[in-house]
Amino acid sequence: MKRILTFISLCLSLVPALAQNFHGYVYYQKPNGGTEPLPFAQVYHMEREKLIETDENGEFTLKLNGRATLIATYVGYTRDTVVVEPGTAEAKFYLSGENDLSESKVTAQQSTMPKLKSIKTEVITAAGLCKMACCALAESFENSASVTVGFSDAVTGARQIKLLGLSGTYTQMLDENRPVMRGIASPFGMSFVPGQWLESIQIAKGPSSVINGLEAITGQINMEHRKPTDETPLFVQLYGSSDAMFEANVASAIQFNEKWSMINMAHVGGTAYKMDHNQDGFRDEPEDLQLNFTSRWLYYAPSGMQIRFGGRFLNDDRLGGQMDATKDNTYNLQNGIWGSKIRNRGVNGYFKIGVPLAEDNHANIALVTDFNHHEFNSFFGLKNYDATQNSAFANLIYQNEINELHKVEFGATWQYDDIRQGYGYDYLTDFSRKEHAISGFGEYTFTWEEALTFVGGVNLEYNTLHGWLFAPRANVRWAPADWITLRALGGRGYRTANIFTDNLGIFSTNKTFVIPDNLDLLEDAWTWGGNLTFYLPFGAEDTETYLSFDYFHNDFNKQVVVDPERNPQTIDFYNLNGKSYTNTWQVDFSVNPLERFNITATFRYTDAKVTLKDQGLVERPMTSRYKGVLNMQYATAMNKWTFDFTAQLNGPMRIPKYAAEIWSMETSPVYPMLYAQITRKFKGIDVYVGAENILGYRQHHAIIGAEAPFSHMHTTSSMYLPNMFDASNVWGPLMGRKIYIGLRYTLWK
Repeated sequence: MKRILTFISLCLSLVPALAQNFHGYVYYQKPNGGTEPLPFAQVYHMEREKLIETDENGEFTLKLNGRATLIATYVGYTRDTVVVEPGTAEAKFYLSGENDLSESKVTAQQSTMPKLKSIKTEVITAAGLCKMACCALAESFENSASVTVGFSDAVTGARQIKLLGLSGTYTQMLDENRPVMRGIASPFGMSFVPGQWLESIQIAKGPSSVINGLEAITGQINMEHRKPTDETPLFVQLYGSSDAMFEANVASAIQFNEKWSMINMAHVGGTAYKMDHNQDGFRDEPEDLQLNFTSRWLYYAPSGMQIRFGGRFLNDDRLGGQMDATKDNTYNLQNGIWGSKIRNRGVNGYFKIGVPLAEDNHANIALVTDFNHHEFNSFFGLKNYDATQNSAFANLIYQNEINELHKVEFGATWQYDDIRQGYGYDYLTDFSRKEHAISGFGEYTFTWEEALTFVGGVNLEYNTLHGWLFAPRANVRWAPADWITLRALGGRGYRTANIFTDNLGIFSTNKTFVIPDNLDLLEDAWTWGGNLTFYLPFGAEDTETYLSFDYFHNDFNKQVVVDPERNPQTIDFYNLNGKSYTNTWQVDFSVNPLERFNITATFRYTDAKVTLKDQGLVERPMTSRYKGVLNMQYATAMNKWTFDFTAQLNGPMRIPKYAAEIWSMETSPVYPMLYAQITRKFKGIDVYVGAENILGYRQHHAIIGAEAPFSHMHTTSSMYLPNMFDASNVWGPLMGRKIYIGLRYTLWK
């Protein structure tokens, strides 16, 4: 009996060794010898075929039974492998690579909702971008209720987003912290960013930081591209769908030596042939061919200095309208054919340099410059619109992390826009403008451990069109306990309206435009709101379960109102005289009930009002009242198989009066959208098949007066006759069910 008890005691004493708690730490190894934690890095346990993620401090905990091989990776960095012998309590991983001075605020975020950021930020990672077909940035938000994506009209194929109930023109678009998609490039800008070029997307609601200018009113969407230091000498993606869409992407990252690296990315895609499923005589989507190329370079000196520069070329041709339309509009008009041709051509170049001013990099200075040339040539039936834009941007930033509590950033920004544009019928009326803006900004950050963060900033700008503009902004994050985080923010934003490209759908009508000579193009708004997030103590090991609540309010002091309802034969432009505001509520829930099985549910409700002449304060037309999204993803061991399913519930929109009378409904119907995708991973190759709009739901008769697009509008005292032509009232999908197949090939070093 004594021997049995001794044997049992010996076995019990071995239990901790057999199932010990192992602590790991993943660090970035700086060239100067220092280190810093890498939050949300990925660690792969080879024997258990398990992938885990470090926390915001670069730490992770794992139960180990015996010998284990662990591989730590982080996008844009080298990998490190550690073999953990039995009895080892902890180990440290050191990854070398890049840590961009001017991009440090966003490159470290790999979580879907980073816990320590003062601004609630929704992050769509590279894995998240692969959940859907993701032909372009515009198609990367199906799993998000924060961002609503729709068509501007039923002719051009231009996609527009809405954030906090307002058009995407009020959302500042950033390319690695450089303002992009401005002016005449905005209507199709998101269609010109291939999803497979991106490493991640960060969606921040509210005015955010003052460092990148004043144009963020409803929020910022920042894009992180694949890096020159990626360990992928070759990446190829091919895609084709049942609606004749096709695309091919190629990326190649090359490291010449320890200092120089480069990545080239090329894209070709479009719609191969015309289709008319609803038999209205118009193409469902325009025939399109896009060619896109970018080259990005990085120089990393032993001193820590970084130089980044690159360029991009774009050419996009699209032909829409009636089935017989051609690119020769003289032929179209002579034969009574309504056609639309749009050609976008652009060249972009940028240069960024970051210089550390101290060995530990607590102080540094960065210069970010950008130049963009864009041409937009088009016709829409009888209407013609041509524009050319030259823009230049420079941002000088000084940053000093005084100590663990205090950090300051200040600098100056210069922005120049030269937009030459004309609109008309037989001849073009000149609506050109030149705009210079120079500003100074300062931002202070107070951080007390992980419990409290305060970010306050001001930006003072002199604009040659609008005079002096002052924008204060503040963000506060407070975490009184590990399981709860509160955030609050507020600030002011400004932008110059681009009345034609901001509202491209107005060209797809036979209405005339009424534009006063004294129209003030300045738009000025305050946005404030908050977020409350609870971290819940259940779910699979090494995952985070959370429940989050948002509220945001936006209020305009000045706004350019585009009114399609005042007169049935015109679209009226005028300055706001009254109130214009939105209230947005949102709730998000995410849980992993099982290992490798994630469920995310989100619901957003929007109350949007605007003052229109002759109507007063009314619900903003063509704005969805609510949206619900449910996404489920399950992956087998080592992600060999991945299954994705997304369900959307799209709420009603108020339809403009003239369309409401013709369609005999004041609001659009509530409708569902279902998406599914299956991915099979092989060695270096992912093959995926999927379906969008599985139920085949679509908006029938989206084009009013499609049978006679050149007819004049006539009205009676009480109704609008159905022979007016208007393709601008799109509230639902224009295409039915879409089946697609794709392939991703990655050659690793």
